[in-house]
Amino acid sequence: MPVIEENVFIARPQQEVFDFITATKNTPVWDSSVAQAAQIGSDPMGIGVRSSGTSKIMGRSFDWTTEVTEFEAPNRVVNRSVEGKLSFTITNSFEAAEGGTRFTYRIDAASGLGGVFGRLADPFVQRAQARTVRANLESLAELLTEHPGA
Repeated sequence: MPVIEENVFIARPQQEVFDFITATKNTPVWDSSVAQAAQIGSDPMGIGVRSSGTSKIMGRSFDWTTEVTEFEAPNRVVNRSVEGKLSFTITNSFEAAEGGTRFTYRIDAASGLGGVFGRLADPFVQRAQARTVRANLESLAELLTEHPGA
């Protein structure tokens, strides 16, 4: 199972970073692989809340629906795919750090990337996506630091 895990320091309070990340509408703002995303329904964010969207990885688009399986504000939120070509789990962890927040993003994807690319492409896709995740997190840190309350 391919795993990508990256973290970044964000010079903003933990609750603020948590609130920004868990608002599904913000995902395309900081994650360049997500073309669109929206929460399904109007329930407050928490366990059982679903979101849907479209991602583009290595030139291929796929739709997905996720469900929140863990929600521990402002420390951790886990989303698991429940519909779509790709099976994945995303774990977002938030830790108070001096002067801000240490944000860790982890994605565990099914081997073979759900048939989107095939098992042989996994190492190549994983390296490319890891670079994208790293760039996304750096952009996120810059966005939240330079535009508080974004």
